[in-house]
Amino acid sequence: MESLNTLVKKWLAEGLVDKLLTAVITLVVGLLIIKAVMRLLTRALEKSKLEKAAYSLILSLAKVGLYLMLGLSLATSIGINVTGVVALASVLTLAVSLALQNILTNVLGGFTLLTTHPFHSGDYVDIGGQSGTVTQIDMSYTRLVTPDNKVICIPNSTVLASEVVNYSANDTRRAEIKVSAGYDAPTQKVIDALALAATVDNALLEPAPFAAVDSYGDNAINYVLRFWTKTEDYWDVYYKVNQRVKNIFDEQGIPMTYPHLNVHFDKEYLERRKV
Repeated sequence: MESLNTLVKKWLAEGLVDKLLTAVITLVVGLLIIKAVMRLLTRALEKSKLEKAAYSLILSLAKVGLYLMLGLSLATSIGINVTGVVALASVLTLAVSLALQNILTNVLGGFTLLTTHPFHSGDYVDIGGQSGTVTQIDMSYTRLVTPDNKVICIPNSTVLASEVVNYSANDTRRAEIKVSAGYDAPTQKVIDALALAATVDNALLEPAPFAAVDSYGDNAINYVLRFWTKTEDYWDVYYKVNQRVKNIFDEQGIPMTYPHLNVHFDKEYLERRKV
């Protein structure tokens, strides 16, 4: 067997010791740089308005990229030709991308949602006809909880391709209630009654409630009542006003109509029929 001195002399002659020292220094310096970069990136992302899932993904991708660069640097420092490795990695990356196309589409969709902010966790939204409160936005699915406590998971690619209505985006919302009253009821009396019905707790007085004749039907005049609430009070106020409309109509003797048919008889015709 070769002695240790002989091996060292052989390595020195081949430059292996210098390469190993270079590799060790590259590794140590690279790890310190990665640690510093990740710390700075974490601080920057924590100060941003990104969702946690977004900056978790960014940190993961950044860490993978930095370690990949460090690995290539180490390979280069010990004399390994990385050209073939890079080419092979490119081919493998393409193959994996084609195999996982749907997953990658959802991941990119999740990243887009988390950076563009069409909605946030806790918002009540409608996505392509599915309504609910957003409970989680991860890199594959957006999760909604419906008012009856069902969980709906929508692929992020579907979310991006759908029309999104965010009911929680603004601090206030306008509610609308449509009712009908008979032609015998004075229109101004009905309008005043509707405006009064909208003065319940948590209903906003500015902008003021608005009531007006909406259309004329076969058996009744149709009215519309519009009023504003804070977004978090919307349903509570809506149902209170809806109930109060009926109570005030009853108090003021305003009849609410329903579909009916008036039949008129010709008295002379009936008398002729009797004969």
